[in-house]
Amino acid sequence: MPETQKPIRVRIAPSPTGDPHVGTAYIGLLNYIFARQRGGKFVLRIEDTDRTRFVSSSEQMIFDALRWSGLEWDEGPDVGGPFGPYRQSERTEIYREYCDKLLASGHAYRSFETPEELEAARKAQIAAKQPPKYNGASRNLSQDVIDANLAAGKPFTIRLKVPSEGSTTFRDELRKDITFDHFNVDDQVLMKSDGFPTYHLANVVDDHLMGITDVIRAEEWISSTPKHVLLYNAFGWDLPRFWHMPLLRNVDKSKISKRKNPVSLIYYRQAGYLPQTMLNFLGLMGGGMPAPGDHNNTPEQNRAAEIFTLDAMIEKFQFERISLGGPVFDLVKLKWLNGEYLRALTPEQYFTELRNTVFSDEILRQLVPLIQTRVETLGQVGDMADFLFRDNVMPAEEVFLPKKRTREETLAFTVDLLTALEAATWTEPEIDAALRALLTAKEWSVKEGYMLLRAILTGSTASPPLLESLVVFGKARSLDRVRRFVDTQKKLAPSAKK
Repeated sequence: MPETQKPIRVRIAPSPTGDPHVGTAYIGLLNYIFARQRGGKFVLRIEDTDRTRFVSSSEQMIFDALRWSGLEWDEGPDVGGPFGPYRQSERTEIYREYCDKLLASGHAYRSFETPEELEAARKAQIAAKQPPKYNGASRNLSQDVIDANLAAGKPFTIRLKVPSEGSTTFRDELRKDITFDHFNVDDQVLMKSDGFPTYHLANVVDDHLMGITDVIRAEEWISSTPKHVLLYNAFGWDLPRFWHMPLLRNVDKSKISKRKNPVSLIYYRQAGYLPQTMLNFLGLMGGGMPAPGDHNNTPEQNRAAEIFTLDAMIEKFQFERISLGGPVFDLVKLKWLNGEYLRALTPEQYFTELRNTVFSDEILRQLVPLIQTRVETLGQVGDMADFLFRDNVMPAEEVFLPKKRTREETLAFTVDLLTALEAATWTEPEIDAALRALLTAKEWSVKEGYMLLRAILTGSTASPPLLESLVVFGKARSLDRVRRFVDTQKKLAPSAKK
């Protein structure tokens, strides 16, 4: 249906599984611009059906981080709207109703295999050099067998019955037609055995019921789109338009990840980046804004053309300009851009930003109990707590290296330490438990492990209490500090990369 005949509605649907990702803000910005340019609605939906990865505090962090960046939504869990509820965990009865319709129409079926059976089948396929996917063991069960399994209380999932032959073609507004052979499309699980839907079912049902006209999301979802198209067709629903945006990339062109760059919006807020900087930087991704200028421009003119407001993006951004090459999330450029914004502030504005971030009351109140008994004058506060306010802390070898460990052993342990901290809930008891479990597994002493982490965080062997300091410093910035240490030591000890 032509765009003018149907009110434009777009959405973002983050999962509350941890810190809000810069990719969420990137896709959110594109959806926001698309809606505002066309007089449409921008919807925020929380996809919280993955209960194994659910983090209770994450939803509010998503709200806070997106609002900090300057994005506001027209409908969502916290603002309401005519198509609620906007949390998927509150819509489970809706998904079950639509799953029943798919079972009745023959477009879905119950799958009774245990996780162990599925894993054994997957390993057999890999051993036979076949693509690992569901082998269809439950696809054509007789009704008698299905009834017997149900009567016995046997757990099951519900799977999409993908046609065994043919292909599915859909239009991507940036790439034109894309075709997937059904041989390469798995019989996707739609409803898990715990009664919660997977992303695929909930995504399609919600987008239809919420009237989403344009699905603007990352290109990593292209391979899932044929499953979604099959679901739309099974329900007899019109398709939305699909726009798959190029993924953010590291400087080396690899997909942006927390192992190479900070990806948490919370990190950038705590590290002193301005929200207008972040929106401007994300607006540069993909090439939708006009090019900075021609060869006759001065460097100053080209730099000025890269600095623009959200209103300017709404006015000038063109989706047709988007380049399919992955936009580079270049921290050097982000820092430069933030510097430009900081220098444009008045002294009073600069003071306000400092007090809201680096020297906030919240940080100072948490700091006082850690250092009050460790200093004799207020002038010594900086000596004891400077690591909290410094951006770059890199300890010397004599500070971080345990006496009986090599640099290579220490680096290997720190890589594991980073993984353990990433998985930890950021409280003193949880951090302590994660550290002690790792130390036991790797046969490192508590003294060695805590000394190393203290050195990485503070650059010194003496500091306020370590666990409390980690909590005050925050998870995002603590992980970044460990990540920077790993990267630096890899360059100094290439043999340790393995």
